Amino acid sequence: MDSPAAPPGPRPIEIAPSVLPADFSRLGEEVVALEKAGVDRIQWDVMDGRFVPNLTFGPDVIAACRPHVEVPFEAHLMVEEPDQLVHRYVEAGCSLLIIHAESTRHLHRSLGRVRELGAQAGVALNPGTPAEAVANVLDLCSLVLVMTVNPGFGGQDYIPTMEPKIARVRRMILEGGHDCDLEVDGGIGPATVQGATRAGANVLVAGSALYRDPLGLEHAVTELRALATAAQPDTG
Repeated sequence: MDSPAAPPGPRPIEIAPSVLPADFSRLGEEVVALEKAGVDRIQWDVMDGRFVPNLTFGPDVIAACRPHVEVPFEAHLMVEEPDQLVHRYVEAGCSLLIIHAESTRHLHRSLGRVRELGAQAGVALNPGTPAEAVANVLDLCSLVLVMTVNPGFGGQDYIPTMEPKIARVRRMILEGGHDCDLEVDGGIGPATVQGATRAGANVLVAGSALYRDPLGLEHAVTELRALATAAQPDTG
């Protein structure tokens, strides 16, 4: 009789800074500074002025920054009709594209299209969207992003009532045996990162908290990683 499989160990903690608080006039230098600070990936908050009220990065801006660093890029697509744009962000050098469940009628098809383009697919959930919205697409996902603020602007306060949803998504991933990271984005900093990590997140998007650290980006990244690692549960 075969022995039961050992429970999975925790997924690596990853720090994924948003460049939203960066100096847009020198983005090439900013991504180099983030890589030197020890980040694991860089997130581009792509906003179209329709899905959210703000406007940010087009694919040409991201493509211009891509040669300056080796760290992976991910595009968080806060856009209407993402199917019309995904190929542009893959061409720009983003290896992971995150689509909002609320932004497309055919989420399964949209995620499949990202994979067809050779990128990893992720799905994001707004605070008002239940965890169950991703239940039938987890097999297509390399990452699920639980928003801990309402999307559209940096510098917002963390919504702690999202932690039960983070935990629910983590259980869904584990119970289904999916190879999938769980990311959180919004208000993540030293005071909030442990709650998110205890709930099951392992990829942590931070923006304002990193850039306002008086000791610099490297200190901010190191501190955030240490706090998250100390709070991470033994599994998942």
